[in-house]
Amino acid sequence: MKFTTTILLSGNNTGIIVPPAVRDALNGGKNPLVVVTLAGHTWRSKVATMGEYLLVGVSAEIRGITGVKGNETHEVELTLDDQPRVVEAPGDLQAALDADPVALAAWNKLAPSHKKAHVTAIEGAKAPETRLRRVQKAIEMLTT
Repeated sequence: MKFTTTILLSGNNTGIIVPPAVRDALNGGKNPLVVVTLAGHTWRSKVATMGEYLLVGVSAEIRGITGVKGNETHEVELTLDDQPRVVEAPGDLQAALDADPVALAAWNKLAPSHKKAHVTAIEGAKAPETRLRRVQKAIEMLTT
């Protein structure tokens, strides 16, 4: 569903204001998972209630890619995202998970966003030693 809306700026945070009629037309419930297209860039997100608004967050990374700023008006397209949210563990993390059934069970219960946070931290390591420490920390967090 395409619509024109304002990009809300609140402090350092920005979000796409979603009219209630648009959210309702998606038939995805109160906080539907969506595929967003803004300024030619597409990503997966979720409609969330923030105070008096229904919003889709626009991260600093996406603002950098699209050139979009707060308080601007843009055409946005939202479609209901019915695909499973899958986060693949990198090989070294997967090996550590496979070696620890408790950690693996905890990993399998994590929300995709929490899995992504672990994967991003591990993949952001520059040195092999740092990466190893981050894998170990993830396993520790999952087992305590």
